[in-house]
Amino acid sequence: MLHYFFTELRSARIPVTTREYLTLLEALDKGVIEPDINHFYSVSRTALIKDEKNFDKFDQVFAHVFKGMDSISALFEETDIPPDWLEAVMKKMLTQEEMDALKALPFDELMETLKKRLEEQEKRHEGGSKWIGTGGTSPFGHGSYNPAGVRIGGKSEHNRATKVWEQRRYKDLDGERELGTRNLKVALRRLRKFARDGAQDELDLTGTIDATAKQGWLDVIMRPERRNAIKVLALFDVGGSMDPYVKLCEELFSASRSTFKNLEYFYFHNCPYEGLWKSNLRRRAETVPTLDILHKYPQDWKVIIVGDAAMAPYEITHSGGSVEHWNEESGAVWLKRIVENWTDVIWINPQPEQWWEHSYSTKLIREMIGHQRMFPLTLEGVDGAMKELGR
Repeated sequence: MLHYFFTELRSARIPVTTREYLTLLEALDKGVIEPDINHFYSVSRTALIKDEKNFDKFDQVFAHVFKGMDSISALFEETDIPPDWLEAVMKKMLTQEEMDALKALPFDELMETLKKRLEEQEKRHEGGSKWIGTGGTSPFGHGSYNPAGVRIGGKSEHNRATKVWEQRRYKDLDGERELGTRNLKVALRRLRKFARDGAQDELDLTGTIDATAKQGWLDVIMRPERRNAIKVLALFDVGGSMDPYVKLCEELFSASRSTFKNLEYFYFHNCPYEGLWKSNLRRRAETVPTLDILHKYPQDWKVIIVGDAAMAPYEITHSGGSVEHWNEESGAVWLKRIVENWTDVIWINPQPEQWWEHSYSTKLIREMIGHQRMFPLTLEGVDGAMKELGR
């Protein structure tokens, strides 16, 4: 695995040498790295990369090679559930009637049942309806169909998982992307309030002419630059069902960065909970408490949440409903705090508007933030969103 990591770095045209690779191996051999992927990331980047211009390429290769890993001990140890148990060898084809007849287990019962299956299961299963495996209609495993289950490994096929048992890494939005952002910038500029504050670093040509005429000699007058004084806090949903909308969100992100000089952004997955993050690669180690964000940014900040609002209803209504971790408080509690903390909050949804009525989770979120505050991620939608925030 480490040799593959080294060759992938070289393939990406990052100038890493054998000497630097041996330095990393020596660090591993002497036990200076804890069995944590974040520690390994920091030490390997320090040992292998000598020019900060290559940091971004390194991050991309690292995310590709160590995708889904939380610990470097996983390089040498087996997982709790043997991989061959979850090989998708057989997939059961279900009719629409059979799919409609399946019933979803309540969330608490689903978690309790999974615990029992882990204690009882002794061998691999496929095509069944009870055990952890592949195919069939079991709510545990992957490659099967169930209205609500726990996906263990594999890839999402039906977007029905209530919880996901894997470490997922997402890509940060590219703020430098300019493709198709021109019209979005025009729409975003509806939200503006100009002011002159800060350092006097701009020439006041009219003032200079007037002062020079009065004094009889050159009298240069400076003034603060005229800026858009609007302050925006943007929260972006990433990963999972948002993957098809990455390009569209990148265009919005890029347009926002160039339009709003006072812009802060954070990421979340599906629904905001107790922690948000700035970097998807480092999100496990550098999560920012949501309460800190609520206290840091005053009420005059405008809040823009970008997400498809498509998730299991448990992720909004239940403690422990998050697909990735055990949240002590439900997503609804955190959304309520956001709406109550800031007066101007809108939600921009990249899903086509005609789909919203068919998603129960979307209906729940619209009820909490206000039906008139969710807008589609289209030029007309962004234009309407900026008008709403500018009121």
